[in-house]
Amino acid sequence: ASSFARMFVQVCLYFYCKCLWRCLKFVVRKLTGQCELQRICYNTKPGAARTMKIEASLKGSKSKRLQTSVNVHPDAIEKTIDDIMELKRINPDVNPQLGVSLQACLLQIVGYRNLIAEVEKLRREPYDSENPQHEEMLLKLWKCLKPNSPLKARISKQWCEIGFQGDDPKTDFRGMGLLGLYNLVYFAEWDTEIAQQVLTDSLHPKYSNIWILITFFFLSQLSKAEWEKKKFDKAIGYSFAIVGINITDLAYNLLVSGALKTHFYNVAPEAPTLTHFQQTFCYLMHEFHKFWIDEDPLDIMEFNRVREKFYKRILRQLQNPEMALCPHFAASESLINM
Repeated sequence: ASSFARMFVQVCLYFYCKCLWRCLKFVVRKLTGQCELQRICYNTKPGAARTMKIEASLKGSKSKRLQTSVNVHPDAIEKTIDDIMELKRINPDVNPQLGVSLQACLLQIVGYRNLIAEVEKLRREPYDSENPQHEEMLLKLWKCLKPNSPLKARISKQWCEIGFQGDDPKTDFRGMGLLGLYNLVYFAEWDTEIAQQVLTDSLHPKYSNIWILITFFFLSQLSKAEWEKKKFDKAIGYSFAIVGINITDLAYNLLVSGALKTHFYNVAPEAPTLTHFQQTFCYLMHEFHKFWIDEDPLDIMEFNRVREKFYKRILRQLQNPEMALCPHFAASESLINM
């Protein structure tokens, strides 16, 4: 009985709030002479804050035409804007900027949905060693990361040098399909210097830590004996390629959950693309590497703990509507300056 009463109260509260909200919107429109879409576009600066409010407003509308406007084909956006203006009885000649703002928002909203579909397609496509394009990409990954070390054979222990688990990397792509390979190749090709440095550090992390330890020594009260012991503690490395595939999974989850909307709506002036996603992957790889070094795990078995802690940190950052993950790499400079 008590659970039924609680559910009844919740239902009543829901309908009360819904009706109250619609009444409030009606009153505000009468007072301002502007619909909700106009108020958002005129009072919120371009970026994630505006686009996410527009998206919520359209999805929450009582009009089916407005609800479905976030799912149209990119080629139909201009027609959709005309329909919205007509439905809301807004004169486009009197409000020319409104159409421009709505179009930019819809391009981002529809583009994000299409990006999820594109990424999902790559994730579901398995690596095929009989496919010449797949093999060409895999060999390109080696050449970018190890330009001075020729690969002696397609199936070779050398693959372990860049962080694969065995003689044939194709078995490691099962979880993320071609998406993992696409991301690793993009990182190695377009941010080569950083990718090679991260690879080197992942193999020999103790050398990355030595200056941190020296600084810590001078700022702390460690005895000479404690310093000598700490200096030779071996920092734990990781498998570069396997971690890259794992970070691909992390980026994929951020994308499909909608968490990356904040970042993409702030950095992509129109529709976010696969390149935006790959640039985000590069940023996450670089940041995870620094995070791993800072965490200084005892052994590789702590990987899941460190990954989860890193994932939560990125999620917290993306909760800020002003947030744009700031890629350090050259491939993103032109995008950020737009």
